[in-house]
Amino acid sequence: MQMSDTRQIAVSPAQVYAALLDPEVLKACVPGAQEVTGSPEEGFEATVVQKVGPVKATFKGEVSISDMVENASLKLSGAGKGGAAGFAKGEADVRLVEKDGGCELSYDVEAKVGGKLAQLGSRIIDGFAKKMADQFFANLQEQLEGPAPEGENTEDAPARKGWFGRDKG
Repeated sequence: MQMSDTRQIAVSPAQVYAALLDPEVLKACVPGAQEVTGSPEEGFEATVVQKVGPVKATFKGEVSISDMVENASLKLSGAGKGGAAGFAKGEADVRLVEKDGGCELSYDVEAKVGGKLAQLGSRIIDGFAKKMADQFFANLQEQLEGPAPEGENTEDAPARKGWFGRDKG
């Protein structure tokens, strides 16, 4: 499963780069993160609780950072095991470019799952992986910029949902 996106963040590339290397910021950004410890040099260990379709699991895993070009780009690679639920692993190539007085962050993510999770079907897994990536970068943006002012309509705002989570739209 692969996906790409771009996001404009109203801080400098140096601030975004520093945030991506901070375990406390990573903990705040990873949906379901219970704990993130470590350093960019040694790698991070994480505990994440997630529900994918009917499967809820606690994943314990490691995240490493490589291909680091200060204030410009890096690669996040991670793998986690969720016991009977299976495993998840993925990589994100992140690029930072100064643009319009802030930072344009673009990313390419590749994710793979196995075990019970893989049995859920690609549609559920793909939707979940996209939601996780979008939520991570939305959380990162909020950590750096602060929450969006009340009443402000952002493109990241969740769609209004009706019965069974369908868009009312």
